[in-house]
Amino acid sequence: MNAAALHAFSAYGIELEYMIVDRQTLSVLPIADRMLRDAGEVDRGKFGWSNELVLHLVEIKNHRPDPALEPLVTEFQAEVAQINQRLQPMGARLMPSAMHPWMNPAIEARLWPHHHASIYQAYDRIFNCKQHGHANVQSMHVNLPFADDSEFARLHAAVRLLLPILPALAASSPIADGMPSGYLDTRMQAYSTAYHRLPSVIGQMIPDTLSSRAEYETQVLAPLYRDIAALDPPGVLQHEWLNARGAIPRFERNAVELRVIDVQECPQADLAIAAAATAVIRMIFDTKWSPLTAQQAIGTSDLVKILNACIRDAELALIGDAEYLRLLGFPDRRCQAGELWQHLIQTTALDRSEQWREMLRVIMQQGPLARRILRAAGPNCSKAHLQETYRVLCDCLQAGQMFVD
Repeated sequence: MNAAALHAFSAYGIELEYMIVDRQTLSVLPIADRMLRDAGEVDRGKFGWSNELVLHLVEIKNHRPDPALEPLVTEFQAEVAQINQRLQPMGARLMPSAMHPWMNPAIEARLWPHHHASIYQAYDRIFNCKQHGHANVQSMHVNLPFADDSEFARLHAAVRLLLPILPALAASSPIADGMPSGYLDTRMQAYSTAYHRLPSVIGQMIPDTLSSRAEYETQVLAPLYRDIAALDPPGVLQHEWLNARGAIPRFERNAVELRVIDVQECPQADLAIAAAATAVIRMIFDTKWSPLTAQQAIGTSDLVKILNACIRDAELALIGDAEYLRLLGFPDRRCQAGELWQHLIQTTALDRSEQWREMLRVIMQQGPLARRILRAAGPNCSKAHLQETYRVLCDCLQAGQMFVD
């Protein structure tokens, strides 16, 4: 066991991605390098601001895993306020949600041109990053530690089981190219098709069952590095972060990173979803509903079917896999994803949590943010309605408030 490794659920790493937009038009504004002063990273002590692939995106993260999620709400909110304060003289502000509603990536995407630019250039050359699945995606990453192979096996199995239904709780991207896309989680739909040139990068999105670092390196990372070598002779991309599955082990820091959660309208909503996800993952990890062998035995293709339904329909997705529901302690043989989440939130007692109760109540009663955005934008989804809706979302982010009907 790595002496410095943290045990499962002893700490949490959170990363939140936001768009930089023009304060008046709300169109993307590629000025992250100006805001970050070309450094790529601003060290703020406990927190850091950093660049991503494209110039209209900034990420906020806690540098070191935190032992509790609750204090992070006000702390992340303070970081948002500081960034908006820095952006204001530039005529810009942060916009939440997982996709810009009318951005044209083919025309508007600009890659980060400063340090590590060779990585982004290689990525673009191989995968064509001027498309929604790369240039117009904002998410929350949740990093959960593990101390050794035993914890990794249990954590990986638990995360794998929960991934399919996370979009039912967290979808926030129903609009692309100025109109409803037909998916509540368009970010995940676009992301899932963005690596068709090299399928081993993303697999089936849901990772296969693996029980140790050695197994993962042999069965996932080694084939991936072998496949990318012909397209990337200098080896610029041969790192574990190239793995684009919905959850990936970051062995360099002994953590599993969840990647299927759309960013929400404000940090308190993000952290409430992180709390719900980690509470359920912990119940699975502790085998409260099903043994590890049963969790690991369910087929990846079965989980992918549920994920695809939730990407399309979010909380209204129908789940008819009785075995899957049994693994999560649900008593019936079929249900909507929202019903399953209601059961999970009640079982983990989060509906009685003073910190998270109100945010989760909004999501359970009014639907995920994507559903609320569609209602607000109206049936014709005009540019004016979209601007009005997303201006309110920007205000929610600045004020730290939920977007409610």
